[in-house]
Amino acid sequence: MHRAWLLTTAGMGFLGVAFGALGGHAVKRLVEGLADGPQRLAWWETSSKYHLTHALALGLVAALAPHVPGRKVQVAGALWLLGTVLFSGSLYAMALTGERALARLTPVGGVCFMAGWLVLGWAALALPKAPGR
Repeated sequence: MHRAWLLTTAGMGFLGVAFGALGGHAVKRLVEGLADGPQRLAWWETSSKYHLTHALALGLVAALAPHVPGRKVQVAGALWLLGTVLFSGSLYAMALTGERALARLTPVGGVCFMAGWLVLGWAALALPKAPGR
């Protein structure tokens, strides 16, 4: 395991669960009664889902980084981390503040997520084929 990535995975997973719980309790109370309250809760839920999904993906980086030559796996991890900050972070902030201008960051984070998965696939293509295949 790659220690730095495993620590990052643990931190992201912890925050993902904490933010999910926060959304189910404090954020729900904060936005209930607001005209856009249901939309804000939906943003929070989407943000939490992608946050936790990519926290687990970072665990994949922690497991693969020492075994895959080059830095492609780590680049995928960096893209997922940046994607979480931009995508999930913008949605979390929009849910809390109602500030829709932050929505400009959300698709940039989504592109980072997709790029990370493409880079991981590129890393897989660079691996030698198993003997007999």
